[in-house]
Amino acid sequence: MQDVWTHHTVLLNEAVDALAVQPEGAYIDATFGRGGHSRLVLSRLGAQGQLTVFDKDPLAVAEAQSLGDARVSIRHEGFAHLVDMPAGCADGLLMDLGVSSPQIDDPQRGFSFRHDGPLDMRMDPTRGQSVAQWLETADIPTLTEVIREYGEERFAQQIAKAIDRRRQERGPFRTTAELAEVVAGTVKTREPGKDPATRTFQAFRIFINAELEELQQALEASLRVLRPGGRLVVISFHSLEDRIVKQFIARHSREVVDRRVPFAAPAALKLRSLGRVMPSDAEVKANARSRSAVMRVAERTDVPA
Repeated sequence: MQDVWTHHTVLLNEAVDALAVQPEGAYIDATFGRGGHSRLVLSRLGAQGQLTVFDKDPLAVAEAQSLGDARVSIRHEGFAHLVDMPAGCADGLLMDLGVSSPQIDDPQRGFSFRHDGPLDMRMDPTRGQSVAQWLETADIPTLTEVIREYGEERFAQQIAKAIDRRRQERGPFRTTAELAEVVAGTVKTREPGKDPATRTFQAFRIFINAELEELQQALEASLRVLRPGGRLVVISFHSLEDRIVKQFIARHSREVVDRRVPFAAPAALKLRSLGRVMPSDAEVKANARSRSAVMRVAERTDVPA
């Protein structure tokens, strides 16, 4: 019997409200996951409305297929492929950057330091290199850089050296428990309530899936696919992601003056920031994984403010 893992969609109503769904509009859920946001969007679309969903995870794709809704187009690929969509094709674009609960809680996916399983962490386990495979050859400087940059871990070098020492003494890493044990034995201090392996696991997951690079590509593509007045809604769960989203929206929400031509009109704004939203106290109490979520909203415009 297959285990069932419950997924609670973060900022469900807030995100779909921010999209300002019109019944006959066209929308993109760039991170389908287990479909919470998509299902609510579909409930607000009319018969002529359209929803395109992206996801790398084969299980998420299967979940999308189970909807059996002719209004839904499914793409088994990451949201960097938004660049392949026609220009001006969407009235709204949603990105939920969190790892879904079934991915975290299923030991076979290798995302969690709380459950022992294969050390994988790929969003799409049918493609690319697993963390275990990468760790077989990554040298200490590379490990240190990845852990420091993507995990914001102050003990990055110590952890990298401990990983290398463990490889030399006992061979390649194969399971999440093996990696978590090494990190826990190296990191002696940590914030109350936070596992010592949290930042290292985050770093390796982000690196192996090229998450930040893909986010930057998807954000740039959003300017092309959104129609004037279309909404961009992005939910992030850690500071690295949120910083990229915040800076992207800020950069395209400012007038740009060409100093070489000081009397020329400033370039038109591409986005208008509509602010940020945090989970309510009630949502955080009901779902602790929502506590770090930040949702930022912007509107596509080519008209100077």
